[in-house]
This record gives sequence, structure tokens and C-alpha cells, in this order.
Amino acid sequence: MFERPQTGGDRAVLVAMAIGGATDLEVQLQEFEELVRSAGAEVVAVESGSRHRPDSRLFVGSGKADAIRDQVAAHGADLVIFNHELSPSQERNLEQHLQCRVLDRAGLILDIFAQRARSHEGKLQVELAQLRHMSTRLVRGWTHLERQKGGIGLRGPGETQLETDRRLLAARIKHIERRLEKVERTREQGRQARLRNEVPTVSLVGYTNAGKSTLFNRLTDSDVYQADQLFATLDPTLRRLDLAPHQSVILADTVGFVRDLPHELVAAFKATLTETREAALLLHVIDAADPERERHIAQVEDVLAEIGAEDVPCWRIYNKIDTLPERDDEAAERFAGGEGEEAFWLSAQTGEGVERLYQRLAESFTESMRRGWVEVPPSAGRLRGRLYDENAVEAEQTGDEGAIRLRVQLPERRFQDLFREAGLDPETAFVGPGEEPGDAEDAQAAGARAPAPGSGA
Repeated sequence: MFERPQTGGDRAVLVAMAIGGATDLEVQLQEFEELVRSAGAEVVAVESGSRHRPDSRLFVGSGKADAIRDQVAAHGADLVIFNHELSPSQERNLEQHLQCRVLDRAGLILDIFAQRARSHEGKLQVELAQLRHMSTRLVRGWTHLERQKGGIGLRGPGETQLETDRRLLAARIKHIERRLEKVERTREQGRQARLRNEVPTVSLVGYTNAGKSTLFNRLTDSDVYQADQLFATLDPTLRRLDLAPHQSVILADTVGFVRDLPHELVAAFKATLTETREAALLLHVIDAADPERERHIAQVEDVLAEIGAEDVPCWRIYNKIDTLPERDDEAAERFAGGEGEEAFWLSAQTGEGVERLYQRLAESFTESMRRGWVEVPPSAGRLRGRLYDENAVEAEQTGDEGAIRLRVQLPERRFQDLFREAGLDPETAFVGPGEEPGDAEDAQAAGARAPAPGSGA
């Protein structure tokens, strides 16, 4: 039996198999190696091959398993990492056969997330995902887990060490779930407060290393950590983005997606991903220079569907155009602002094209603003003061019989609330949208609300 060492190592043999006639093994290997290096491991050898279906005992065939064992011995490797999801019994059998630690793709991604989590919430989410993953893998190479406790007074039908570990693991999972529920309630309160104040959320989504954090920093003038590596940032970050007078949005930088994202992570990050599901608009950031970009687009859309965000309005942001070897006609047309799908070609690194995105966001989220002249009676001086307090007054005139005429600009809902609180009918008080009070041809039409932000995306 293989006794797993108490301390780990970072010299890794990688294993990637083309299962069922898969033809993209080379691309998968490239991303797999980036994941392994992101975890801090040193790749000493790579074993690849093909199988019609995985072997139920070792995942790979016995001959390939012997070849992997030879690589481990030749390079003094500490662990073997598979670019596939292994069953608990397959991991146990492989560890016994290879006489070293074995890690599958899900365990590798969980390890990267554990390294990158910085916030209290992020650490709890990652720990929960790890515990759920571990709960199915207690029966591995640890022979002592199946022994009963011994000693005077402890012999007999007592619980095994394995049963004790399972019980403790289940208790820890429940404890973390309760703590995360509190975090989720706090996050929900903040989200409801933003809705009451009409501050919509714009969420950045995309494949890992597509440049979301770089674009986030460019738009909000922030300093969120960014690097050319997979999962450079993990914890979600929210910043206010001012688009126009009296109109702001909350920009959310979320965790990047990846092929075969472990289900334990999707479940654990439910509270964080709610920001994506309930956003007013998604900005799907895409690496324009990535030869696998169409495949990655499809994989991100699959994850969005899994978390219930497939119906949220979404714009495609083709990032890193500064790294394109050349721009085709279609790219040039979109970059110039051509008609067609709501897509933007830009470089978050250099800033090229970012201004057009910012302007389009401002246009979209200021469509629900009420602009124009209102007329209020002299007795509504308190309402006039509140409008000035909100910095909503652009000009003022004195009308007939001392009536006050103000040119205002403020969110539609706030406009309605202020006038109703003052005992005035908002539509009767609204004169028109023109530069002067008499410019409006149809005040009622001018007061109609525009479509919701992003509804045309």
C-alpha cells in the first residue's frame, strides 16, 4: 500500500489523453501546462496518448501506466497530474501503481484558487469547494484511515478513523455553508440597496486570462492585480463607474471561466456569481488574438447558462487587438464602430478603442434619465431645494405668476419620487425636453421612458 507523504513537491509529470477521438489534444496540452505552471509546479515530463474510453481501474491502460511510472522514476517527480477528472478509486489505484501523489484537473484548479483567494469570502468559498471535492476521496492511499481506534477501553464496535474523518468533514462543510449564507445575505442587502438607488451593475465575464482585470482597471482607474497568467485574480471586485452627471453603474470584475470548471467551484461561488446573474449588462471579454477564441466563447456561454445568466443582455468585448498580427476587414469595421452585433474591438493594455466602449455605456445607461424643463408653483420651494441638493438643476427661469421653471436632469425614478413626495403630478409639471420651455412639441411623448439599459444588446 502507498502511504502518501506528509509534505508535497512541485516536480510534476503531466498526463493528457485524447478520449473518444478528440482532435484538440495539442491545444488542451498547452492550456493544461499553463494551469500547472500557474499552480507553481515544475513540468518535468509530459505523457500523452489516445483511448476510445477511459480504463475503469487506472484511467489509462496498464502499458501507459508503466510508462508514466518510468517517467516518475527517471525525473524524480513528486506528483502526476492528469488533465482529466478521475474517480476516487482511479486516483487510489494510480497512486498505488505509480508510488507518488496523483492529482486530477479539478484538484489542480481548486489548488490554484486556494492560492489566489485573498478575501474572507473567497477563502471560505474555496475551502468549501475543496471539502466537497475531498469528501468523495477519503478512501485513497491512506491505510490508517480504515483502522479502528485501539487502546484500553476503546476496542470493540467503535467507529473507524475513516468514519470519524467523514463526520468531521461534514460538520466543517455545514459550518462554512452557514458562514457563506451570512455573506450572501450581506451581499444581497447591498445589491437591493443599489437597485433602490437605481445603480445598475455591469459585470465583466470571460475566459481566464482574457484581460478582464486590465479592462476593469482601465475603465475605473483602479489597481486590481493583473498578470498574464490563468486565474490571476479570483476575488470579485466592485467599483463605481461614473458615466454622466447623476448616472453611475457598478462595474464588477468576476472570476474567469475555464474549460471543465469543477462543479464544486460553481456551487461554492454561488453568491459571487449572483452578481453576474442579476447584472443589468454583461461585458464578455474575449482574447481577440486567441486562436481558440470561438471555442472559449462557447465555453463561457455554457457556464453562463449553468448559473442562469444566459438571458442577461451581453456585449462582446474583443480585447488585445494590439497583439493581433493583422486586422481583417471585419475586425476593422467593428473597431471603427460599424453596424451589426453589439461588439467592441479594443486593447485594454494600450487604451485603444476603450473610449468608444465608455461612450456606448454612457448612452445606454442614460436613456432612462428625465431631461428637460419642469414648472413648479412658488409654494414648492422645498422641492426646488431638493433638486438643487441632487445637482439636478441645469438652468432656472421665473414663469408666469411667480412659477419656477427649472431645466433638470436626473434618473426617471428619482424624478417621479421627488415630485410625488411634493404632492405634484410629475407629468403635469414636466413642460418639455427642449433648451427653452416652449421648445417641446409633445410634452407627453417627451416624458415617456426609454428602453432599459442594454435591452437592445
